[in-house]
Order: sequence, then C-alpha cells, then structure tokens
Amino acid sequence: MGLAFCGNDNTSAYNISAGVLRNVCFVDALNLVPHVFLLFITFPILFIGWGSQSSKVQIHHNTWLHFPGHNLRWILTFTLLFVHVCEIAEGIVSDTQMKSRHLHLFLPAIMGFVAGTVSIVYYHNIETSNFPKLLLALFLYWIMAFVTKTIKLVRYCQDGVPFSQLRFCITGIMVILYGLLMAVEINVIRVRRYVFFMNPQKVKPPEDLQDLGVRFLQPFVNLLSKATYWWMNTLIISAHKKPVDLKAIGKLPIAMRALTNYVCLKEAYEEQKKKVEDHPNRSPSIWLAMYSAFGRPILLSSTFRYLADLLGFAGPLCISGIVQGFQNTTNSTNTTEKVKDPSNSYLALEDFLRNVYVLAVLLFLALILQRTFLQASYYVTTETGINLRGALLAMIYNKILRLSTSNLSMGEMTLGQINNLVAIETNQLMWFLFLCPNLWAMPVQIIMGVILLYNLLGVSALVGAAVIVLLAPIQYFIATKLAEAQKSTLDYSTERLKKTNEILKGIKLLKLYAWEHIFCTSVEETRMKELTSLKTFALHTSLSIFMNAAIPIAAVLAVRYGTYAYTNDRPLQPAQAFASLSLFHILVTPLFLLSTVVRFAVKAIVSVQKLNEFLLSDEIGDDSWRGGYSSVPYESCKKHTGLHTKAINRRQPLRYQLENYEQPARKQTRPVEIDDVAIKVVTNGYFSWGSGLATLSNINIRIPTGQMTMIVGQVGCGKSSLLLAILGEMQTLEGKVHWSNVNETEPSFEASRSRNRYSVAYAAQKPWLLNATVEENIIFGSPFNKQRYKAVTDACSLQPDIDLLPFGDQTEIGERGINLSGGQRQRICVARALYQNTNIVFLDDPFSALDIHLSDHLMQEGILKFLQEDKRTLVLVTHKLQYLPHADWIIAMKDGMVLREGTLKDIQNKDVELYEHWKTLMNRQDQELEKDMEADQTTLERKTLRRAMYPRESKSQLEDEDEEEEEEDDEDDNMSTVLRLRTKMPWKTCWRYLTSGGFFLLFLMIFSKLLKHSVIVAIDYWLATWTSMDNANEARNADEDKLAEKTYHVAVFSILSGAGIVLCLITSLTVEWMGLTAAKNLHHNLLNKIILGPIRFFDMTPLGLILNRFSADTNIIDQHIPPTLESLTRSTLLCLSAIGMISYATPWFLVALVPLGIAFYFIQKYFRVASKDLQELDDSTQLPLLCHFSETAEGLTTIRAFGHEARFKQRMLELTDTNNIAYLFLSAANRWLEVRTDYLGACIVLTAAVTSITEGPHSGFVGLGLLYALTITNYLNWVVRNLADLEVQMGAVKKVHSFLNMESENYEGYLDPSQVPKDWPQEGEIKIENLCVRYENNLKPVLKHVKAYIKPGQKVGICGRTGSGKSSLSLAFFRMVDIFDGRIVIDGIDISKLPLHTLRSRLSIILQDPILFSGSIRFNLDPECKCTDDRLWEALEIAQLKNMVKSLPGGLDAMVTEGGENFSVGQRQLFCLARAFVRKSSILIMDEATASIDMATENILQKVVMTAFADRTVVTIAHRVHTILTADLVIVMKRGNILEYDTPENLLSQEDGIFASFVRADM
Repeated sequence: MGLAFCGNDNTSAYNISAGVLRNVCFVDALNLVPHVFLLFITFPILFIGWGSQSSKVQIHHNTWLHFPGHNLRWILTFTLLFVHVCEIAEGIVSDTQMKSRHLHLFLPAIMGFVAGTVSIVYYHNIETSNFPKLLLALFLYWIMAFVTKTIKLVRYCQDGVPFSQLRFCITGIMVILYGLLMAVEINVIRVRRYVFFMNPQKVKPPEDLQDLGVRFLQPFVNLLSKATYWWMNTLIISAHKKPVDLKAIGKLPIAMRALTNYVCLKEAYEEQKKKVEDHPNRSPSIWLAMYSAFGRPILLSSTFRYLADLLGFAGPLCISGIVQGFQNTTNSTNTTEKVKDPSNSYLALEDFLRNVYVLAVLLFLALILQRTFLQASYYVTTETGINLRGALLAMIYNKILRLSTSNLSMGEMTLGQINNLVAIETNQLMWFLFLCPNLWAMPVQIIMGVILLYNLLGVSALVGAAVIVLLAPIQYFIATKLAEAQKSTLDYSTERLKKTNEILKGIKLLKLYAWEHIFCTSVEETRMKELTSLKTFALHTSLSIFMNAAIPIAAVLAVRYGTYAYTNDRPLQPAQAFASLSLFHILVTPLFLLSTVVRFAVKAIVSVQKLNEFLLSDEIGDDSWRGGYSSVPYESCKKHTGLHTKAINRRQPLRYQLENYEQPARKQTRPVEIDDVAIKVVTNGYFSWGSGLATLSNINIRIPTGQMTMIVGQVGCGKSSLLLAILGEMQTLEGKVHWSNVNETEPSFEASRSRNRYSVAYAAQKPWLLNATVEENIIFGSPFNKQRYKAVTDACSLQPDIDLLPFGDQTEIGERGINLSGGQRQRICVARALYQNTNIVFLDDPFSALDIHLSDHLMQEGILKFLQEDKRTLVLVTHKLQYLPHADWIIAMKDGMVLREGTLKDIQNKDVELYEHWKTLMNRQDQELEKDMEADQTTLERKTLRRAMYPRESKSQLEDEDEEEEEEDDEDDNMSTVLRLRTKMPWKTCWRYLTSGGFFLLFLMIFSKLLKHSVIVAIDYWLATWTSMDNANEARNADEDKLAEKTYHVAVFSILSGAGIVLCLITSLTVEWMGLTAAKNLHHNLLNKIILGPIRFFDMTPLGLILNRFSADTNIIDQHIPPTLESLTRSTLLCLSAIGMISYATPWFLVALVPLGIAFYFIQKYFRVASKDLQELDDSTQLPLLCHFSETAEGLTTIRAFGHEARFKQRMLELTDTNNIAYLFLSAANRWLEVRTDYLGACIVLTAAVTSITEGPHSGFVGLGLLYALTITNYLNWVVRNLADLEVQMGAVKKVHSFLNMESENYEGYLDPSQVPKDWPQEGEIKIENLCVRYENNLKPVLKHVKAYIKPGQKVGICGRTGSGKSSLSLAFFRMVDIFDGRIVIDGIDISKLPLHTLRSRLSIILQDPILFSGSIRFNLDPECKCTDDRLWEALEIAQLKNMVKSLPGGLDAMVTEGGENFSVGQRQLFCLARAFVRKSSILIMDEATASIDMATENILQKVVMTAFADRTVVTIAHRVHTILTADLVIVMKRGNILEYDTPENLLSQEDGIFASFVRADM
C-alpha cells in the first residue's frame, strides 16, 4: 500500500471542483508552508552563526538580555508545543481508523512541533547575543502561521463541524496562540525599535551580570533554565574536579543582598510604626511589615503550589482511566471494525480521552508539570526566606548598635537573648516562610481529595477520610511532645558539655591526683539523663513515622473495603480501587505535614513577639554630641531608595563612601586651639543607668585640651561611669555635656583633616577584642602606618608577646581573646586607643591587669611620650596614685560626686587632708612596688602564652611536623585519588557506626525493615488479585459462594493490614533504638578514651577540637543520624519494592530501566559531592556571623566611642551575604536534584504505563504497577538527599573514631594494688637512678641520666632556666612522661611497677596554675569524700583560709563557680595547698606554685610548707630563686642534666657557680 499525502483510498481527495480552499487536504498542505519557511530561514543562521561561534568562544553571560515579553513568549511556546502534541495524537488516532495512511492528518502537526521547537531555540540564541534584527524571521513566521490556521478554522466553520470535535478545538486554540505570539513579537518591535524605526534603543544587560563576581544566575537565565536549574550544571560538575569554595559561588545579586532587603523591611516597619503612633498600647506589627515587603513572592509561590497540587490529582484520574480502558478492551468482544468515511473523520473529545496511550502521555506531562511547579514554589519560598533573614539580621544589628547601655548592663537584654534572636528566632521565621504556602495549600488539597474520593466510592469514602482527619490531632500532640523532649535534651547536653569542659581544662590535675574516674562518672550520669530524654524523643519520632505509614494502610483500607465490600452489591472495580488508593496516598502527606507546619507557625508567632520586644526596647539618646554622626552610615546608602542598585556603588566597598572614614595616613599637627577646654559638663550634670536614680550627681567638670586629666577615687565611686556619661552612654537626667567646637575658625583646616573631631579613642576597663588578627585589633579600621604601629606596640611592650605567637601579629585571636592572658588583652586594647588618630583618648584603668614594669613602661613611653608629643587630650582613670605628679589636671571622685578638681598643687594647697591621705597610699604602693619587682608577672604571662600556643615541649617535634607536612603535600599532587575519595561513600565508617549499635539490633533492624516492606507489597498485591477476581467471577457465581469468598478475602486482607501496622511501629522503633545504642556506646568510649589519654595528647590537641567531638559531633550522632538512616532505608526500600512490583507486572519494563538507572547513578554521584561542599560552606560561614553579633554586643561602648558603627554594619552585611549565598546555592542544588529525579520518576511512570499497555495483562496489575510508579517519583530524590546528608553526618562518626584509635596510658602495673602497703610511701625517701625521660618514643630525651638521692623529710629546691627539664622531673614522679631508662625508687618500691592509680593517689602535687572545679568547697578539697569535716577545717586553717570560708554562706558547702572565678588567684592557690594537705602523703611536689601569686600569699605558703609539712619530703620547683634559699638541698638543672647538687650555703660560696649567678640576678 503506497503512501500518499491525502491517502489513496478516496478518489475525491484531490478534487478541487468546489474551490481550492474547500479541499481538506489542500488546507492541510497549506499549513505546512509557514513551518517549512521557518526551518529554511533559521537553520542556516543557527548552524553558521552559532555553530562556528559556540565552538570557539563561550558567550559570556553579560550579554544575557531579556527582550520584552520574555516569560510570556516561553509560556505561549510551550503551550503551543503541547497543543501540537495533542494534534499529532489526534491525527494518529484518527489515522488508525482509516483504511490507508492519511499523512495530511498528522504530518503538518509534526512539522509544526519541529518549527515551534526551532523558534524558541532560535529566539534564545538571538536573545543571548542581543541581535534583535534577526527576530524579523520569527515575526513573519507568526503572521503566516496565524493566517493559514485561520483559513483552516474558517473552513471548519463553513463545514459546520460541531464544537465537541477535538480537531475544531485544537485549531481554535492554535489560532489564539499564534495571534498572541504575533502580538508579543510586535511588542518587542515597539519597545526595542530594531526595525521600522529610525533610532533603535540601546539596552544594557542587568548590572549584576556586568559584574563577573555574580555567579548566582537564577534571576537572569531563560524560563526553561529557571524551571530545570540548567545553569547549575556547570557548578555541580565542576565540584567533581575541585571543591566548591566561596570564590566559586561568587557574590549575591543586588536584589537579594541584606542591605536591599533591609531597606524594604525597614520602610515597611516604619510605616507600621506611624500607624500605631496614636495608639500607645498597640505595638507595630512585624507580620504586616513582612507582608508588605515580601508579600508578592509568597503569593507567587502559593500560586505555583496550588497548580502543583491540582495537577497532582491527574495521577489517580489517569490511572483509573487506563485501568478502565483495559477492562473495556478485555470485556468488549465485539471486534467489528467500523470504517469511517474519511471526509467525516473527526474524533470526539471523549473518544480521544478514552485512548489508553493518550492517557499515558497525559499522565507523563501532568507529572512533569506538577513537579516543575512544586520545585518552583519551593525555590521562591526559599529565596524569600533567605531575603527575609538577611533583612531581619540587619534590623537586629542596627538595633544592637543603638541599644542603651543600661539595657545591657541592667540585664534587661542579656547577650544570650541577643544571640538567640540572631541564631534561633530569625531562622524560625525563615523556616516558617519556607513552610507557609503549605498552610493554605493543604486544606485545599484535602478538600479536593475528599471530593474526588466521594465521586469514586460514594459514602464509604467519607468513612476513610474521617479516619484520616481524626488521627490528625494525635499527630499534633506528638509534635508538641517532640518539641518538649528536644528542649530537655538541650538542657542536659549543655550541662554535660560544661562538665566535660571542666575535665579537659583541669585534666593535668585530675591525672596527677588520680581523680579521672570520679569526674568521668559525673559526666556519665548527666549523659544518662540526656539519653533518657533522647529516648522519649525517639519514641515520639517513631510514633509519628508510624502514624504516617500506618494511616493509609490501616484504617482507610480496612474501613473502606470492608464497608464497600459489604454495603454495595456490585463489586469494587480495579479502576476505582487503585484511583482511590493513590488518592489516599496523596491525602496522607498534607495531614502528616500539617502538624509540623502548625508547630512552626506557633514558634514563628513567639519569635515575632520576641523580635518586637527587642526592636521596641530603649535606645541610646540622640541628643548627645554623637547624634552628629552616628546616623550617617545608612542614610548615605539610602539617598535614592527607589533605585537600590544606584545607592550602592559597586566599584568600592560601602565604607569608603562614608566620608568620615577617609583620613590621611600622615598625621597633621593639630590646630592651635583657642578654647583650651575640650569637654565641659555644664550645669549640674545628673546621669543615671536607666533606673531613674542618679548614679552620678551634681557633676561640673572641665577637661583641658591637649593635656592629661586623671580621674582618681576608690573602687565603685563612679570613675568609669563618668567617662561613659561623657561619651553619651548614660541617661542624662539633667545637665549637658558640651564638646568644645575646636576648629570653627579654620574650616579649611578641618576639611583637610577629615577625622571627625568628636571621635574618641577609648579603652574600656574590661578588655574587648575582635576575633581577628592582632594587627587588625590594634589598627581597628584605620590606615596602616608602619612607624606608628611600631611605636605603639613598643610603648605597650607588645613586641615580645607578638614574637611568641605562631604567626606574629597575623595570629588570629580566639573568640573574646581566649588564647591571651588578661594583661596581654589589656595592652592590645590600650595599643588600639593609642594608634587611632583622634583628638581625645579615654583610658579606663589601663594598668589594672599589668605588673609594675609594664605599667611604668606604658606610662613613660605610651602616655607621656607618645600621646603628649601629639598634644592629644587624655583622660585617664587609675588607681595607681604614684602617677599623679604627671597629671596636668586631676578630678577626685567619691560616691558619684566630684570631690575635688584642679592641678596637684591646687589640691595640695586647698585640701591638705586629701593630699596627705594620697601620700600615705603612695608610700604603701611604693613598698608593694619593691616587692613586686621580684615577682615579674609578664614573663609568666608570656610563658603561659607560649604554652597555649605551642604545647610542644621540644624542638624535635617541630621537625616532625615539617616532615608530616611534606608528606601531605605529596598526597595533594595526586589529584585523582583525592577525587576518587570525594565521590566515594564512607561505607567503612557507616559499618562502624552500625556495628557500634550491636549486631543483634542491626540484624533486627534489617530483618524488620525487609519484612515490613514485603507485607506492604503483599497487601497491595492481594488487593489487585481480589479486585480482578471479583470482576471475573461476577458473571458466574452464586451468592453464597460470593459471600464466602468475600469473607475469605476480607479476612486475609485484615490480617495483612494488621501485620503491616504492627511492623511499621516495630521498624521505626528498632532504627531509633539502634541509633541510641550506637550514640551511647560511641560517647562512652570517647569519654573513657580521652580521659585515660596520655598528657602529651592534651598538650598537642587544642581544647576546642576535643570539645567539638563532645558537642557538635555527638549532637549529630545523637539526633541527626538515626532519622536520616530511617528515612534513607525507607525510601530506598520503597523504590526497590516499586521497581520489583512493576517488573513483576510487566517484565519488559526492566529493559527500559537500564538507561534510567545509569542516569540516576550519575545524578546522585555529582550531586553528593557538590552538596557536601555547599553544606560545609553554609556551616563555616554561619559561625563568623554569629560571632560578629556577640562581639558587637559585648563591645558596644567601644564601637560607639570610636564612631565605627558604619564599618561594623558593613562587616555584618558582608558576613550575612556570604552566608546567604552559600545557603541559596545549597537550596538551588537541592532543587537541581529534585527536578532531575522527578523527571526520571515521570519517565519511569511513562515506561511502566506504555509497557503494561502493550503487554496487556489483567487490569489489576496494571493499576498496581502504575500506583507504585507514582510513589517512586516521591521517593527517588529522598534517596539521594538522605545519602548526601548521611555522608556529611558520617564525618562526625569518623572524627570520633579518629580519637578512639589513640594510645591510652598504661594503667596496669606489675604489682597488684593489694601487694602495695596501705601506708606507702611512709618515709618519703626518693632515689633517682640514671633517669632518662622523653615525651614520646620518637622525641629526643628531656632528662638525660639524672642521678639524685633525697632523704626522708628533706626540703629540696630545683631551679634552672625555662626548658631545663625542671617540670619534666616533677612529672616523672607521677609517670606522666615516658621513662625509657633508669628508675625512680620511692621507699624501696620502683614506681614503674605500680599501677598508675595507686602511684598517683599516694603522692601530692601543687601545680603552677591553681585549678578549682565548679561544685562545693568540700568537693574541691576532697572529691572522693574520704575525709571528715575536722580534717578539712584543719587544712583550711593551715592555708589561712578558715575565716574566709566560715564567712561564706554554707561554709564548706559554699559553691565555687566555674574555674573558681569567685576567688582571687592567691586564694585559689591557697585552696590548692589545702587540697594537697588533705591528702596526707609523705611526699609533696610544688611545681612553680608561687609563680602566679602576690608576695603576701607567697609568704603564707612558705610558712605552711615549713611548719605543716615539716616531717614530709617537699620538692619545690622554683620560679624565683629566693624561695628555695632556705631549702636543705638545691639541684640546678640545665638542658636535662644536673649541673650543681648541694646545700644552698655551699652553692652560694662558689662565686662563679650558676646558682650564685641566679641569686644575684634575682636580687
């Protein structure tokens, strides 16, 4: 049979007697013309132009322009393509009913489809290259297509084709679409004037795209790329080659920056404020402000959501249609062929929709559309949520900078609350925004579902729906319980961390006293409480998972099929059965989620209340001098709010646009001042801290310009408050601070010195440091000037400290200066104040934490030389009266009032009494000074700094590190292995994790999971056979048989359902149980391993690193891995069972599965790597942001005094944007994955449908296969996402495991503890024989062949320079170091044979750093609770602490805060002495115990040692030689050897001896 365009079964086909246009075939042929025309024109252009170009050069995205009507054009074109597909289908279906092939029925449609595709490709290319003239071709095409289609439509109307005919509908729709596209094209010509006009319009691409730093292209790409995230491909594929870093993700586009959104939200909030100004009791609504700023995208997202939900119902309907179609084909035996008359070959719409293949394709398209809309909705909410968070953070930060100081200090706003606002409340609101479209989409979804069910099943549908609705409140109840459990877990884990932290800080002491186990048990107790609350959490989680899985099986099916089978006479049709089944599946999801969304809504409401309280709290007064410039920062950016983009010049960072920062680097001499008063407080100043009571009253002072003013007075008389009052930090009740207008006579000079004359350099009493390098802390945003910097660091004698730091002044200072001592922090703060180029410097007690040398040096070099030379005005608060003679002006204060004001001479003349009082105080300070000269505190501080920074004791360690680094470098060259590792799942770690939960539980979990899924499959399978049998048997059987069979079916069905429900509960419980057991074991092993670790480990490993294992990593193992594992196994098994079910129904499906499987493999492989990197980026950018907030809140007064608000705001905006871009990319990557897996799922549905239709088995199984195929689409992306999450979370297990492999100390001795005498060591005789000690096997020895003999009861002093091995010797007594040769014999027993615990519990030591633990005083002296109270009081009396402890509330049970902060250093050292005395051992070792205490305490210590320890052997390691002059024996060490060994008298008589030289130097 030959092919002919018009078919060869009809002679009249070519007849044109009635006129050319009356011939159907000719009209169809005419329709081919425009399509062919377009292909002819565009193909050469596309091939020649872009083929050659794209191969050579990638068009850069800055030419991406959207022509007017861009989105509309894409939407219309896609609709057009869809209609073309319908037309093709209609043509082919009509054609099958003809005798011969009629090409004219579908060929023009196919060509139209091709032409439509080409048109959009062509348009896209023209748009990216911005060459609109070529659009003329499209314009002509639309006109021709429009005309030809109209001719066809008119022809149909003349023939009187009824409207119900499909072909007529399609043609009509096409005419409209072509018309619209033509209109779009005309509009482009109208706007861009590229043709028919004289002056074409020049257009530039969006500003973001001109900036190469913007890599987030979602707003700028075309609609298709937006919907499928095609532009993300490059990033995700490149992640495979090298890790994604901040550079790879670039900057945020302007519209998403925190500043842009802040301006929007701020304006909306100000509007709300204006509205409520008249009503004092109403507060402005943040909700309304958020709605007016971000309402539109939320509405857009909700629209997408509704569309997606409605399309979701297409699935069940199509399934029911397909199954129904099957039944009809199997039932209809009448196969009489109705041959239609070709002239009348029109297909009605119903017939078309009955075609099974059409339904399959429709199902596919509906799925793809639904998924695209759903992902679009998710993306829009995510983006809006991120924008909202940025805006809120900026609002909170601005508010922090304006908070009144009294608020913070009076405790109305604690730092904790502010941190919570930033870390928790803003995220709550963001999450609420993510979920809020669900709030209004879900009810609609549920109502629609119930209506459809009612249509399918009648009354029994309502029973099923009622069951689902009734179970929803239970879900909500579970959700609230979950929140409670989580809160209690958090409290316990905080407590556990506090305890762990204390253990780690005092680990050396715990080991030396053999107390590890006591503290370890206390941590374990808290951990058990934490686990209990985790158990309740796990129980409720598994309940909610169980409800989610069981609701659809249980109630629904049993009720429905039970009632349906017994109430209705006619049996259930497979079509209805499967449609209703998948409807129930659709219904469960919103119900399950609804509880979560409601919970989040409640949380969001609470968060908004907190935010509003915060935003309305008191601000600092603007009436002070600072109002002059603290309002500059944002105003300068908001000149034109209409155009945010213009407001922020992108060429330079914001801060250079704020004029008040541009200061010349060289220093000008300050102008000659007319008025010599810099600041006056006029008319009785009364200032308060916000309580209304005046803290400072009746203040009338003047501060002379260019001179040094000292403010003195007792503690708490209001000296610091006076400074803060002048700075405008206090509330002014009365009076005014007047800053003299220095330079009004010389405006030109003022302009050239653009430093703000009001800005003040201020060093607070409590030092405040940024988490930045030392240099950045000192420079503090000023230009760097090398000479000046050097001068300042020398004046503050910071150079030696800087030299000690690992990277000099580029070393990062930890949070709050955690790795520096108090004095070092204070000196850096003073250096910061000196370095700034300001007229006025305020120093608040800069000498408090410094010893005498440093204070003198700072006074001489820094203050007298550096500041006075510059003629800067200095206000100095101090207790050190010996500096009074240097002052030019003195203000003496008492009880918040000014006692005297004037020069020292004035006071000497007017107030003799006060002057004499000062004189006696000065004498006393001078005596202390002489004592202090011996106690050189700084060297000690530097020593602790060195220990903090370089815990390694010896040089060889450094060499080892170098070798290790070299090895690492070699590894880096081998890139391919790294890549292989990046793509591999950490299976080994997973296995370790699973086995740490115990093999029995692991087996139980796997078994119950498999069983559960088999039962669920069995239920559906049973249903399928039951419905198919019903229909087959309907005709034949008698009623009794029917009833018996029905009962049998219902029974089996109920049993299976019951088993399924029970198994759901069991599996979710076993997973949680296993997770908990694993968490318990891992933490237990980690704690024990670390507590028994060698001391060297703690010297080498930073505290933060160990703590991280106990905080972040343990938290992940506790709370994140179990749910991820649960979700992963569930979704994987669901997908597998679905694939199994489909292949059972239609084996051919397996063939189609191969390419899909390969695609899936590659998608997950690429996604996992990129997702991991992006998650890490998100985590690592979050921390600096939170730190910046807490830093700002702590250093408010300093930032405001310096006038650096704008710089800090800018920093905050940068940090927020960095964090937001990472998060945005992470969510875009998730969308990328989900769109792809969803499309794969849709392909699976299509292949399943097509294969099952062609095979044509019984209808029940077709329905079953399709039902399962539909579930796959939901679960595929969860498999990948859970895999990626699990991979990241397994990192925590890996880190914990890395600690579990370390060596422990060898606690076992050769002797049994029972063999050691109870009172050993009795005498205290020590023999050291040829002792060699090293810290680790691979390190050089620190003690070489040391020999010594100490008689019982002798007092021995050991001295030597730093690093001579003194401390190593003291550690050798406790076997804290590796004794590899020689031995120490105490009272006849070689200590290396003893169990460690026995050895350490029998000796006493007092360490250099006094360590106290939180708890009672009794616990600190005797944690083992072995001693009586009398013994404890006796010890306290010996340590001279008895009276002090008696005065405390609770006596021995008085509390010690963390680290003993509520006692002074001297008192803490005395407690340590008492602790050593309580342990009645005959050997006491003092390791530089007097180094960190003042002379008075030291004398007490010395006395005690001589009296209380008279009969004990005391080994003192001396820091200051004069402490051991009274000893019986002195050992001088150098480089691990003993140099001198004799009585002090003999050693002193050797003039050239080392000891003698030490003593001379120390005098």
